[in-house]
Amino acid sequence: MQRIEAASLVAVDTETDSLDEMLANIVGLSFSTEPGLACYIPLAHDYQGAPDQLPRDDVLQRLQPWLEDPEKKKLGQHVKYDRHVFANHGIDVRGYVHDTMLESYVLEVHKPHGLASLAERHLGRTGIDYETVAGKGAHQIGFNQVPVDKAAEYSCEDSDQTLDVHLALWPKLERDSKLRFIYDLEIQSSEVLYRVERNGVLIDAQALAQQSNELGNRIMQLEREAHELAGQPFNLGSPKQIGEVFFTKLGLPVVKKTASGAPSTDEEVLEKLAEDYPLPAKVLEHRSLSKLKGTYTDKLPQQVHPRTGRVHTHYAQAVAVTGRLSSNDPNLQNIPIRTAEGRRIREAFIAPPGHRIASADYSQIELRIMAHISEDEALLRAFRENLDVHRATASEVFGVALDQVSSEQRRYAKVINFGLIYGMSSFGLARNLGIENAAAKSYIDRYFQRYPGVKQYMDETRLSAKARGYVETVFGRRLYLPEINSPNGPRRGSAERQAINAPMQGTAADLIKLSMCKVQEVLDREQRATRMVMQVHDELVFEVPDDEVEWLRTEIPRLMAGVAELRVPLLAEIGIGANWEEAH
Repeated sequence: MQRIEAASLVAVDTETDSLDEMLANIVGLSFSTEPGLACYIPLAHDYQGAPDQLPRDDVLQRLQPWLEDPEKKKLGQHVKYDRHVFANHGIDVRGYVHDTMLESYVLEVHKPHGLASLAERHLGRTGIDYETVAGKGAHQIGFNQVPVDKAAEYSCEDSDQTLDVHLALWPKLERDSKLRFIYDLEIQSSEVLYRVERNGVLIDAQALAQQSNELGNRIMQLEREAHELAGQPFNLGSPKQIGEVFFTKLGLPVVKKTASGAPSTDEEVLEKLAEDYPLPAKVLEHRSLSKLKGTYTDKLPQQVHPRTGRVHTHYAQAVAVTGRLSSNDPNLQNIPIRTAEGRRIREAFIAPPGHRIASADYSQIELRIMAHISEDEALLRAFRENLDVHRATASEVFGVALDQVSSEQRRYAKVINFGLIYGMSSFGLARNLGIENAAAKSYIDRYFQRYPGVKQYMDETRLSAKARGYVETVFGRRLYLPEINSPNGPRRGSAERQAINAPMQGTAADLIKLSMCKVQEVLDREQRATRMVMQVHDELVFEVPDDEVEWLRTEIPRLMAGVAELRVPLLAEIGIGANWEEAH
């Protein structure tokens, strides 16, 4: 205690009995105050013949004032996990100023960010891995079963390495004001995400059970219809049996082959065949409904936390190279919203009595960012004059007056607008719109004639990405492209498309993180009862008491629109309902 009280920065590491941060209990703690010096406090090792240990509650009570003091500066590796673990024991840790995982994520997004690989890369040190102390596979023991001397060596090394990695990485961030800004944003986001995960979201298990039942009936019906069309029973979940029925028995055309030379039955192939044949369409629908049932309607109710009665997703902050978050256990970002069945799943995300669900998201955020980055006059004008940007594009590309644009022309323009952001080729556009290659190429040529700034941005970005090996977001986040100069054509082409899209996706990710931090700061400052319960791509989802609905309706879009000054106005839209689907 004397040592950590006196230190200017302390690395903290928790050892626990579970990887699930909402359920994990502390088995031991380690601290490092200077390189080469660390200590371990065993608290809950309970194997046969384990030595006496200090009572966990007494130790945590003694540590609590230091842990909750924002002036006592702390450091960790993946701090958000440790925040949850301490919270499970009633401790709200303050003063986490550094996270080595996030330092690495900001400096070298394209490399692994685990402590072992960081120590090896930056310190040339190999550590003791978890399997050495706990065994592996079916024989792996819980940390509470690990002998105290082994546990001490392992845990002390973790906190010592965390401190050393920080001392190697922090000076690089400190020197670069743009990267420093992004790192500060990630540290703040980690804190807000911890709160969002902790809040969790309420699920209507009965509604999901009913959906599961309906999906099950529809899946069985599809199976019967497919067997009838095939003239024999077969397993719709087996690519091998599907292949035999499609290509051997029915003689359907082979669209492409797998690496082993067998005819492929992947999604793309089924979609192509479904244009002309009824059976592949049935198999596709069966596949998508089975996935919905297995991943969401059956599984979500099982993921409700016993203590809170809510579902708590985990937001992985250091995974996506664009700076976006990924969500898992359950994955809330992959709920398919293009189908009615997919959208119904969002109906099961509900508000408690006396509350509403609100969804706030940025309108056409990536196109606005494209207008800002490319400084294209026509695109800037469309947003500044608050025109329907897809209608404006259709007017430019098809050479018709704004009020003469047909709904079909607007649909084409929308595909072109979003397609070009993702680096879509004329071949991709032709396939997407179901038109000839030559027609698609002429649309793209006309688009670039009308929006020369966009063309210039794309050409310059490709060149600068090749020279530097990375591109940047508006705020300075670096997105590395290891394959940009690859001798392999397809890989290089993919990296070039990424180079064009990454600054837009990455800037959108920065903006939603800025919004999240700003909104949480205001909710705290004004002591609002509104809680942020999810973040999905460009959308923030809230649980709002009835008496704060009007405040939220005006304030949240204003806060989100005001987090950055771009060359075009940012626009956030809000929807409110009894459940997540209704809020759209």
